[in-house]
Amino acid sequence: MTGAEGPRRRGEQRRGEELRRHILFVAKDVFLESGYERASMDAVAARAGTSKRSLYAHFESKDKLFLAVLGLIRELYLGRLRTPDAYADDPAEAVALFCDRFLRLMVWEPQVQTCRLSMAGAERQPEHAHAYFDAVFASAYERLAAYLSERYGLEGAEAPALAEDLLGRTVLPRLFRTLLGIEPAAKEPPAEAPAAEGAELDAIRRLVAAALPGGAAG
Repeated sequence: MTGAEGPRRRGEQRRGEELRRHILFVAKDVFLESGYERASMDAVAARAGTSKRSLYAHFESKDKLFLAVLGLIRELYLGRLRTPDAYADDPAEAVALFCDRFLRLMVWEPQVQTCRLSMAGAERQPEHAHAYFDAVFASAYERLAAYLSERYGLEGAEAPALAEDLLGRTVLPRLFRTLLGIEPAAKEPPAEAPAAEGAELDAIRRLVAAALPGGAAG
């Protein structure tokens, strides 16, 4: 996800919602670099170029700040992920490209770091891990399930179950290897245009085609 906003002109100060958003971008970098336990409100205030008083006026504790950072990550992540109908007119191809995009976002280094950070604190701060899961995984499942329900007429729990199965089979194996350091995380963010070819995408297309009910919808 993108970093903090650029430098200000001499004497120019951020206020209100602009300052709050600037703090969130800065705090995101501090948490990723230092981890939740070692990150401090002092470090965030110093890097954001604001006072601790202003920082606490926006975020009453480090816990509240971290949860707000996860909210920012959700916003940035969903903006990059988009919805399946943004990728192709053909439903099967749209689903395949959506799964591929989700995979590429999840193995991008900042996202891998955020996932590791949330996992590391899952026992001590389970609400952080839950918030991260809701922001990233649950949001992707919901978007895909809504599309599957609309385009394939799935009812009840069918669409959520198929969405979770598809994303689990296309994304989790490589993500797990990346989290364990068996495969390197991607240094560059995924290109805005979806991939058109590649062995990994071809494998996703085959998996999706086999899993979707009755082939592409009309």
